[in-house]
Amino acid sequence: MSLDNRPVHTGGCQCGAVRFRIEGALGKASICHCRMCQKAFGNFFAALVSTEGVVWTRSEPKRFRSSNHVLRGFCPECGTPLTYEAPDGIALAIGAFDDPSALAPEIQFGTEEELPFVGALDTVPRRDTMGDLENASYLSTIESYQHPDHDTDGQWPKGRP
Repeated sequence: MSLDNRPVHTGGCQCGAVRFRIEGALGKASICHCRMCQKAFGNFFAALVSTEGVVWTRSEPKRFRSSNHVLRGFCPECGTPLTYEAPDGIALAIGAFDDPSALAPEIQFGTEEELPFVGALDTVPRRDTMGDLENASYLSTIESYQHPDHDTDGQWPKGRP
């Protein structure tokens, strides 16, 4: 919480080169299935939450104009998708927040482009990360170079291979 008891939300990219902070309530969390969001996120859909008052605390995203109305922000170092910036405001990638668990989507957009298998993902078999050691033994020795899910001092990304 901030000094005036407003909630504080922080986050950033995977490598830590770009970080943000928001004081106050966030808007409605959503999923967008449109083809432009699929391409921008390299995924089945984009999970976003609208916000006001984002402060970039470590660097800023690089931006790509994906249409005549929209800019897409991403980390210039690691490529993490970060923003959807339109005339009606900015939305941040839910996965970029340090604690995305409280940002459950409340609405879906662009459903005319929803991939046909997305609605059945809950029927696909599941396993935790270490459940695949038989096929990917390297998983037991992974060292993460990802920025931690909290603000840090110093320059990022730190010296990584």
